[in-house]
Formats: sequence, structure tokens, C-alpha cells
Amino acid sequence: MDNMSFEELLNQTLKEIKVGQTVTGNIININSQGEIFVDLGYKADGIIPRNEFSFNENDDPRDSFKVGDRITADVVKLNDGLGNVLLSYKKANSKIVKQDFESKVKNNYVFTEKVTSVNDNGLIVDYKGIRIFIPLSLSAVPRDAKLEDYKGKEVTFRVIEYNEQARKIIGSVKAILDEQKHTKESEFWNNIEVGKLYKGTVTSLSSYGAFVDIDGVIQGLLHISGMTWERDKKPEDILKVGQEIKVKVLEFDKENKRLKLEYDKKGANPWDKFAEKYNVNDIVTVKVANLMPFGAFVKIDKGIEGLVHISQISEKRITRPEEVLKVGQKVNAKIINIDLENKKIELSIRELEGTSNELVEENTEDAGNNEIVESVEEPKAEENTAEENLITENN
Repeated sequence: MDNMSFEELLNQTLKEIKVGQTVTGNIININSQGEIFVDLGYKADGIIPRNEFSFNENDDPRDSFKVGDRITADVVKLNDGLGNVLLSYKKANSKIVKQDFESKVKNNYVFTEKVTSVNDNGLIVDYKGIRIFIPLSLSAVPRDAKLEDYKGKEVTFRVIEYNEQARKIIGSVKAILDEQKHTKESEFWNNIEVGKLYKGTVTSLSSYGAFVDIDGVIQGLLHISGMTWERDKKPEDILKVGQEIKVKVLEFDKENKRLKLEYDKKGANPWDKFAEKYNVNDIVTVKVANLMPFGAFVKIDKGIEGLVHISQISEKRITRPEEVLKVGQKVNAKIINIDLENKKIELSIRELEGTSNELVEENTEDAGNNEIVESVEEPKAEENTAEENLITENN
């Protein structure tokens, strides 16, 4: 021991290191170029060049470390040519990051990272040096969007495939959106009630109604009968695609996820008003709405139609309603039957033939509509006023 040189004694007190080893030391300096000098307790200090600090070339070591801090790095070379041990912080850190990343993937972690680059096939994001590819089909990027616009933007995704050997890591934004939609959908069906009001957007129109999207979660059917009481209206007369509306739940089927809706602007049931205003034997001015082989459907009031059977159109024998009537024509008719339960009204034009309440002129819009129509039983003044109002409304 007494015969050992100072250098031999010093070497005994110093640790031994080798290439590939992970070492920890104290930072003794960080220069303006971003190089980190580390006391390793070895015969030479270690140096971490700027390009060995991070996979992101814009990261500045001075933002994360200061003199006196301890830092862990991998040994790349025992001599960098200037007498220093060449170290790599990013390699050592990548091991920790890799373990952290694998743990998160295993636990279905939701990542939010910036898009570093794009190509025709999808988006590429970087998680602390780990490259993750998000295919276009899983990116939720609209078809008409420009991929370049997504560079630098943050996306939220889940890793759905991780193959370390093949260096294949696949992310999916769509998986997150599907999960969110499923959660919202479950909440929707758990809280739905008949009569509950929702805001929705009209997504499509058809001959029988419209489909309405509610919160991007469920699509319900808004039948034409749920839009209006008027039979001669079409869906496109009332709504348009993209329009935001309020709808009420009429019926629902949780098992098959079906929803029947009603437009909140449909208005009050006109049959309730009809029952208050009219009685059998009342004479009303009606507008021919549709001609069928068996008779004519006529509009009595908004949302109220009745049938004039072919046998009740004229005293003379006819084989088709068109021989006497035409669509759009206004005539006076007598109510001969009211079935409120089944919402059916029967009228007669024939019974008025030869009376002062005969047919109104076909092509005169206002003919007979601004005057009180006399009832067969001469209704009271109050009833006349009600009929007068109805005739005015029909115009």
C-alpha cells in the first residue's frame, strides 16, 4: 500500500464505467451552446452535447436543469477526443420514457400530443421521442380538410397497436370519439322520457319526414305528422337540412335505439278548437284539397280536413268528382257527421243545391268567404261570429 503511486490510489477511489452503462452525476456547468458538463466521480468529466440532450432539437437544457442538479445519462464513448466521457441524456431518458409509455398503453391511457408531421396516409405525433402514427381512417380528419393544417395542432388519441419489435405504434383519434359517443349515448337512453324536449339538427329530409340529430349522439325520426297538422304540407315546406330545431320525444325504443319525435312548433291540436266551434248541420266554406274516385277531401280549417263522398257532391248522377269539382276550388258544404274519436268529418254539397248556400264561384278567391254563411238552422249571432272568423282564417 505504501509503495502505491498517487495515481494508483486515486484510481482505486474512482468508479469504473464502460460504454452502454447508465451513470448519474452532478452538473458542474451548462455553457451557452447547451452542452452539459457532469462530475461522474470518474477520472474524466462527462459531457452531454446539445444533440444528445433531447430528440426535440428545440429543447434547451437550461430550461430543465441548472448547475448542482443531478442528471442520469448513458455512456456513449469513454473519450470524446477531448478527454471527456461522451454521454447521452436522451438515450437514458428514452428508457424511462419507454417504460412509462408501455405502462400507459397497457392501461389504455388517453394521450394528447402535437402533430409533428403529416403525409398522405395520416398524422405523425411524438411522445417524448416515441413516434406514433395515426392513419387517416382513424384520425377523424374531415375528407375536405387539408392535412397540412394539422401540423402543430394537438390531437387526443389512444394507442391501439404497439409492436416494439416491428417498431409499429398506431394511434386512433376515432377510438376516443367513439368512446365519448358511447358514453353520451348511454346517458341519453338512461335519462330519456316521453315529452322531454331536446335541441337537434335536421340531417336529412324525405317524403315522409325528417331525421334529426340530437347532440351528435342519436338520430330520431320526425314524421311529417309530427311536424304539422296540415295534410297538404311537405317536410321541405317546413324544415331544411342543417336547421336547428327543438323536438319533443313522442315514443322511444331503448332496445332497438329508435326515437320518434314531434316538432315543438307543430302547434295546438286543431281538433280541440274544431270541437268547440262546429256542430253537425253547420255550413262551412271549404277548399277542395284532393280528388279521389270515391269523393273529395276538403280543407275546413288549418289542419282539419273532411270528406265529401261522391254521393254527396251533386244531386245529378256523376261517376267522378272531377265532373263537378276541381282542386283549389272553394265551395260551401254542410257538416253531416263528426267523429272526433277517429278524426273524421263527413260533409255534403248536394244538400245545399238549390239554396242560397249553393256553390261559391270557382275562380273567385274571396267569393262567399267574407260573408257569414247562413246555417240551415239559422245559428245565433255568437255562432255566426265564430263561423265568420273561421272563414276569414281559411283565406
